[in-house]
Amino acid sequence: MHLAATLTRPLALLALCLLTWAPADGAAPGTPLPLWPAGAPGSAARRLEPEKVAGSNVSNIHHPSLTPYWPATPTPGGPAVIIAPGGGHARLAAQHEGHNVAVWLARQGVAAFVLKYRLAKDDATPAGQPQPYTVDRDALADAQRALRLVRSGAGGPVPGSVGIVGFSAGGEVALLVATRPEAGQPEAADVLDRTPARADFYALVYPGGLTRTDLEISAQTPPAFLIAGVQDRANISEGLAEFYLRSKRAGASAELHLYAGAGHGFGVRETNRGPHAAWIERFVEWLTERKFLASAPRPNG
Repeated sequence: MHLAATLTRPLALLALCLLTWAPADGAAPGTPLPLWPAGAPGSAARRLEPEKVAGSNVSNIHHPSLTPYWPATPTPGGPAVIIAPGGGHARLAAQHEGHNVAVWLARQGVAAFVLKYRLAKDDATPAGQPQPYTVDRDALADAQRALRLVRSGAGGPVPGSVGIVGFSAGGEVALLVATRPEAGQPEAADVLDRTPARADFYALVYPGGLTRTDLEISAQTPPAFLIAGVQDRANISEGLAEFYLRSKRAGASAELHLYAGAGHGFGVRETNRGPHAAWIERFVEWLTERKFLASAPRPNG
């Protein structure tokens, strides 16, 4: 079913990134960009702990970052997409909800950045110890910082628009970013804090956070692209349909795709079969129709 409606320190980081931003084929990852070069706020007590990697899942994140994937010919003024993987806020499903997505988008001419954000239910935190981070304070702060970093051009050409795509728990992070824009602070000591943290568009893929009662949707909320499987949990499949209707009533632009036969967690995988496997093609078409992506989608390479 388809429903549609209408730096001191940062400056030094910017100079470094501009020297390292361009993989040759538009599909390889660039050098990860630290969101907080001097250390993420509130992370000092655990900053020396290594990340935990289990297969393609990553946790114990205390140094949030962005990994860039650039088109073969990056274009100033083109769109940039920040990708927030899911994982229940316990880990990040970094492959099928992160790097695979970025590779695909880069090959279509879209600059993509995989966000490694701090986790509110980190599976590496020892049992009995309090979690050091929360979604609303730390994961949101990381995503807002990522928006500022990408919008500033610290990873390469200055984009014309910056959006965020969130999967599952990462969908909750994307939802908060889209509904809680922050203006830049002109007098801030940190150069990046002078840049607005506002998404120009957002996409929610089988997202969490839909049952929150503190979401404010209005005609000023950025355009949304919404995807889920009908076989997903009711709070996601039915919840996303309700969110679409809520957005429409508020005067916000939204497009909804619900795929029969699909459940949770499909992301971008070579093993995906059926109409839901092409959701990312529909997303690039939507970016083109909305004039975020100037040219027609390129063949998937």
